[in-house]
Amino acid sequence: MPYRPTPRTEARRAEVRERIVRAAWDLIAHGGYAEARVAAVAKRAGIATGTVYRHFPSKAELFAEVFRRASQREVDAMAEATRPDGRPAAERAAAAAEIWARRALRGRRLAYALLAEPVDPLVEAERLEFRRAYRDVVAALIADGIAAGDLPEQDPQIAAAALVGALGEALVGPLSPTGGDADANTLVHQVVSFWLRALGATPVTNRRKEPIGVNA
Repeated sequence: MPYRPTPRTEARRAEVRERIVRAAWDLIAHGGYAEARVAAVAKRAGIATGTVYRHFPSKAELFAEVFRRASQREVDAMAEATRPDGRPAAERAAAAAEIWARRALRGRRLAYALLAEPVDPLVEAERLEFRRAYRDVVAALIADGIAAGDLPEQDPQIAAAALVGALGEALVGPLSPTGGDADANTLVHQVVSFWLRALGATPVTNRRKEPIGVNA
């Protein structure tokens, strides 16, 4: 009879896979992809190196899984910040830019790996896919703003792609290992102001009651 894994065996396999992904995630967050060698991942996960390859045929596939999970977490955070809950489009756009920038600055090494660190083509394909996911979240916000009369007429997809690209580019330098210590509040203020000017939105005030927007 062919072997059929039991629920207990399947649960054990899933648990080991999660330990591998978590170990790789932690190593990438600490030192980027270069630090997450398979042997180092195995050691951190408390397993043999060969066990990593039984779950992930290549390091690139492991990194792609970590990238998918980490990026989805950020996309979900942006979607939550921009949910249509009665706030004006400018306020939701400011929240989107601010939460993306602040979360990146709190986890600089992982954010740099997600945004800009040279990667295998398999991971780069995931990077492009998630840039589209960010774009779609922002495009929906822009379309809502246009429909409500909060934003001027513009192509939501093109505007969103431009905003996502601009924010990513603005963060690459400060997030890089040699980027120095950028002042977080100043950087956030500048990127939020840029987003609102680019959208043609009116100024809003952030949670710290500091002016943010076109006339800031």
